[in-house]
Parts: sequence; structure tokens; C-alpha cells
Amino acid sequence: MQKKIHIKNKKASFQYELLETYVAGIVLAGTEIKSIRLGKASITESFCEFNENGELFVINMQIDEYSHATHFNHQPKASRKLLLNKKELQKLHKEVSTSGLTIVPLSVFVNDRGLAKMKIALAKGKKLYDKRESIKERESKVRLDRIKKSFNN
Repeated sequence: MQKKIHIKNKKASFQYELLETYVAGIVLAGTEIKSIRLGKASITESFCEFNENGELFVINMQIDEYSHATHFNHQPKASRKLLLNKKELQKLHKEVSTSGLTIVPLSVFVNDRGLAKMKIALAKGKKLYDKRESIKERESKVRLDRIKKSFNN
């Protein structure tokens, strides 16, 4: 049985307020999908952008080179096309262009059929005081969990 691949962008929920999420397919080469299946990818510094034709691309996504490949290996930081329905693409393009929102990749995973998918979100950047509030909530949750654990023992 194959292990589940789930590469996350942990910074996204801290830096952005996530409004809507979508699941998009990724156009990949053979060596790229093999590297993702080995878990050798990172999306912490990546973002999504539309080109002049209205197609959505993920920029700055790091997929390490496949170790068993020949000279036909892929570029590690190439831009990769995302696949969504036409209506979803139009809606995202309208939101990004009019209200100044951004599209942030949240995670990359391999579905049951072996296809690589990316979970993306329409997001609004957080202010500094919002980030402080997130830190405060996280610390209070940890403190509460410790108290519960000590109470149960």
C-alpha cells in the first residue's frame, strides 16, 4: 500500500485570512510527479498568478529533481499550470483583479487515482495585530491542552 503524500504550506493560515478554498489539478512532467510521490516538494514560498490568457499558474513551487532520472530531468522552480473549471477561473480572476485578494497554495496531495492535486485558497493578507491575535489563541490552546492533560492523569 502506498503512503499518503500531503505537503502543506504552514505559513499560509498565519499570514492570510482564508476566504474560499478550491482543489485544482497540476500539469506535471513525469519526473515531477515521481518527486512529489517521494515527498520532495515545497510550497512555502509559492503563490498563484494569472497570465495574459487567463490561465492560472503556481509560481515559485519547489520540486526537487528526481534522483533516478537521466538528462531529461525537470526544472526545480518552474511555473506550473493549475487546472480548474472555466467558471471557477473567471470568478477567481475577477476577485483578484477587482478586490486585490491573492491566491495562496495551501497543500499538495496525491488523490486515490494517483493524480497530483493542489488545494488553493482565495485569501486576504492579515495585519500585524491579526497575527498577534493568532499567536495568542494558539498559545492559550496549548496551555489549555496542558491543563487538561495534567487533570486527566
